[in-house]
Amino acid sequence: MTDSPQAPARRFYPQLEGLRAVASLGVLTTHVAFQTRATQWPVVGEILGRLDLAVALFFALSGFLLWRPYATAARERAAGRPDVVRYLRHRFVRIWPAYALVVIAVFLLLPQARGASATVWLANLTLTQVFVPLTLAPGLTQMWSLSVEVAFYLLLPVIGIALFRLRGPRARLRIPIVVAVAIGSLGWTWITRLLSLPGGVEARNWVPGYLPWFAVGLVLAETVAALAAGTVDGRSPAVRIARNRPLMLAVFVAAYALACTPLAGPVGLGDMTHLSYVAKMVLGAVAALAVLAPLVLGEGRFAFLDSTVMNALGRWSYGIFIWHLAVLSIVFGLFGIPMFAEHFVEVWALTVILTVALSAASYAFVEEPLRVRLSRWEKRTARATIASTP
Repeated sequence: MTDSPQAPARRFYPQLEGLRAVASLGVLTTHVAFQTRATQWPVVGEILGRLDLAVALFFALSGFLLWRPYATAARERAAGRPDVVRYLRHRFVRIWPAYALVVIAVFLLLPQARGASATVWLANLTLTQVFVPLTLAPGLTQMWSLSVEVAFYLLLPVIGIALFRLRGPRARLRIPIVVAVAIGSLGWTWITRLLSLPGGVEARNWVPGYLPWFAVGLVLAETVAALAAGTVDGRSPAVRIARNRPLMLAVFVAAYALACTPLAGPVGLGDMTHLSYVAKMVLGAVAALAVLAPLVLGEGRFAFLDSTVMNALGRWSYGIFIWHLAVLSIVFGLFGIPMFAEHFVEVWALTVILTVALSAASYAFVEEPLRVRLSRWEKRTARATIASTP
């Protein structure tokens, strides 16, 4: 325990909206680089290709934002577990309607994806692509990571139940347990060799293989809750290091640079050894931690990420992620640009402009209206429940 005063827990971090934008544009950029052969450029190509580590940021962000209610409840003796039904309802409304619109549009309108079988349709609509062989479709191949995210969403309440008894003074055990499980999950790539799976199913792309990236967010959520409860001293060396922006930037650069070497395997679609996969998981976790820690533990403003433009792009980031590959597929034919024939800058600019426009429309006409409707329905339901209570 520490005598430092309790600080109220923050509910909203505007800089994380900007970080979502950075991550989504990073995923877009690495796909453009691959389809224009920019990944074959000396040095720069490796940097562009390894922007797939933006997925580590997405996973860490999800872990942090979704675990906060569980971390906060662990330090409040009177608090119960978060409402799982409400949580799942919000996740469904946030993810599936806009996603289903993209899937339907791609299968009906994108020439490369037309004629998909019922199995491919069903796997994509249910976000089970990573479990069903050969169901990643043109214009939708990036959705493997969304499939992993959804699996994590379903796993999160289970983790919450497992750790629920570690509350009050015993809450200090939660971070070591999460870290231990994350380290243990690095062996998943060896466990997959024991699984008898159909051809075309890559078990490495199941949620256990990415627990180190999600665990970054869980650890930071626990740390923020502990700081707010006064059970961790904000002046401790670990917290001071995590808040140090220049130092964390140096850590990020070092981790990213190592990830661009053969240590973390080839960029793009090359085969990875077990050790290179583990190296990529570790370096991705370190890079995500170095980016996210100063944003959630530090103080002061983050001018670039807090800016109006980045916050707008952050609100549209989900749309950017789900639409960009379909748009990229269209850009080549629409503007007469051959695939895998350079033109990185032109293709990137066109893809960004069209994707952002579509994403803004998706947010304005699908995502936000559904969120507002759900919020209003929950308020009406709560009022009706109160009114009917004797």
